[in-house]
Amino acid sequence: MKKTSLLLPLILLFGCTGNKNEIPDSETKSNNMLLDPNKAAAPIADKKEHWRTIHGDSVLDNYYWMYDYFGKGPDSTKAVDYLKAENKYLDTIMGGSEQLQADLYNEMKGRIKEKDESVPVFKNGYFYYSRTEDGKQYYKYCRKKGSMDAKEEILLDIDKMAEGHAYYSASGFDVSEDNKLLAFAIDEVSRRQYTIYVKDLESGTILKDAIKNAEGYACWANDNKTLFYTSKNPVTLLSEKIKRHTLGTDAETDVTVYEEKDKSNYIGVYKCKNDKYIFIYSQATMSSEMRMIDAAKPNEAFKVFQPRVKDVLYSVIPLADKFLIRTNKDGALNFKVMECPLNNTASSGWKYLIAHRADVLVEDITEFKDFLVISERKDGLVKMRVRNLKDNAEYYIDFGEATYAAYIGANPEYNSTTFRYAYTSMTTPFSTYDFNMISKEKKLMKQTEVIGGYTAADYVTERLYATAKDGTKIPMSVVYKKGFKKDGNAPLLLYAYGSYGASMDASFNSPRLSLLDRGFAYVIAHIRGGQEMGRQWYEDGKMMKKINTFTDFIDCGEFLVKEKYTSKQHLYAQGGSAGGLLMGAVTNMAPDLWHGVLAHVPFVDVVNTMLDESIPLTTNEFDEWGNPKNKEAYDYMKGYSPYENVEKKNYPNLLVTTGLHDSQVQYFEPAKWVAKLRAMKTDKNVLLLHTNMEFGHGGASGRFDYLKDVALNYAFMFGLEGITK
Repeated sequence: MKKTSLLLPLILLFGCTGNKNEIPDSETKSNNMLLDPNKAAAPIADKKEHWRTIHGDSVLDNYYWMYDYFGKGPDSTKAVDYLKAENKYLDTIMGGSEQLQADLYNEMKGRIKEKDESVPVFKNGYFYYSRTEDGKQYYKYCRKKGSMDAKEEILLDIDKMAEGHAYYSASGFDVSEDNKLLAFAIDEVSRRQYTIYVKDLESGTILKDAIKNAEGYACWANDNKTLFYTSKNPVTLLSEKIKRHTLGTDAETDVTVYEEKDKSNYIGVYKCKNDKYIFIYSQATMSSEMRMIDAAKPNEAFKVFQPRVKDVLYSVIPLADKFLIRTNKDGALNFKVMECPLNNTASSGWKYLIAHRADVLVEDITEFKDFLVISERKDGLVKMRVRNLKDNAEYYIDFGEATYAAYIGANPEYNSTTFRYAYTSMTTPFSTYDFNMISKEKKLMKQTEVIGGYTAADYVTERLYATAKDGTKIPMSVVYKKGFKKDGNAPLLLYAYGSYGASMDASFNSPRLSLLDRGFAYVIAHIRGGQEMGRQWYEDGKMMKKINTFTDFIDCGEFLVKEKYTSKQHLYAQGGSAGGLLMGAVTNMAPDLWHGVLAHVPFVDVVNTMLDESIPLTTNEFDEWGNPKNKEAYDYMKGYSPYENVEKKNYPNLLVTTGLHDSQVQYFEPAKWVAKLRAMKTDKNVLLLHTNMEFGHGGASGRFDYLKDVALNYAFMFGLEGITK
């Protein structure tokens, strides 16, 4: 369901690779010992009559009892027992693939450079970096003063801190202005309820200050003793309050400096890059509002930058002599950039810096003392425009290739003339560049090493376009190994997300090589609901136009079959979270198009979830999906919600995954969906549910453990394809 930083890792995690052994028909596949559906009887979930009645419409939900939260109700133990039974069933059915999964894990792990170090980032006199060691799942967060030749300080040893924990996430590292204190956040459950701690970097001690149930980030005021952070509602997990904490005081007495009353808004707090202001943002899908104070005066009241207005989004970037505002105000669908003086933020006084363009989306702005870098998107590709603030001269960075993915890197130093960015493609490993904005010279600082050897020339990428039912051209990014034959006999994995305006750019992924080398092609469908082709691309795939997301994906699959990149007998679909909704919808709408579907943490019970405002994050999503308390929205989402539309018919082979502690798509959504599918489907295809009993939405936290999930996914497809090694 929810917007999350998981999205890009999902693409990277579950890539695709191949070197396939031909299998003539489904009978041969059913005898494949890697995946044997005849080994055991599938679990059958109990049914309990429950009726949902709204807008005069009554719907029977036999599996509503699974909504009982883990450990909090009479049916919670029963729900967990069902999840365990499904896990046992999966282990039995896929028992023949255990060795293959182990081999795949070792193969993929073997490509990762275990002893490694990130590119250092300079901030306020220190170089900050992380480094990993052989055999360790996590990392050390370190710094050196003034030079990389200086003595190393290990600020946090996450490897040691994570000992004894099945899951451990450290985030939000923020050092005080005097460089003496480090604020950081820890999540030990994977439910995104962090505890914020402070470490004295001179003594090495963790202070008694501990702020519970917070978002994973806090920021320092310039007095080196005041922290601002976001407090969460313990039930809904909404980010609902911004609080101020003074070191040495009890967090229970922290002052609330802002409370968000609109439950559809996300809120947060941060200090701007030039360290002069602290901002609070409040944003829903279609409107936003910002507040600010002088970072040197933390006890002052926050003042509104510009009051929220319906359908107006804006963000603020402070420069030395003015504010920049990125906004869609006055119909600027793809956003424009305005400016205003520091002493008058009223929108009536905003002036144009960059006008709105119908064919260019302004995505982001990175500010420096003398330069701006504006990240734009045109024709599905990121462009980066550099502007000299002294003379307003401009130019674009030349990336040197026609197809790629580029991202703004870590640029915390305001006074720098060097801009850091990341670059990758489906055949180019993740690369970090430093770009001199004066000389226009770029320097490769690091490219992720693929251990064991990797030659980009062995692989081929393509850009394809499928024509949607309404005539819209849907772009696709394709990669496969040389020798791939377009005769309809090759397996192909089609991935997409298609929600929240999240752009799924084509990037490199070393685990994916284990698919490509076994004959698979891997394709990303840049369907509507994302923002690859501009803001309109997103607008045309949300709310009452959400159906476009699903039909676009189906049209892409049909195009790939028609052009003989694959066939229905070898076509696989994959998506996670909101992309899992996509998987559920296309499985209902075109069940015979896919040989197998991989649905990860899928948001499949749309109507029931969006009706329950006690479920974490539901109210934040009304502008994405609609509020089903409105009849028009109810009728529309009921028409596509996967759980609502399961029917008595044949379905493809399915592997569904979830996490017991998932705060974004609760475990009961995929569990209910699988239970209903088992009761309704008329085929003998494989249907498996895997619940990670220790993790949440993002899966394992260790840098190697996630590969076990990748191996499971690959083994599922290999079992269906008859690939044994």
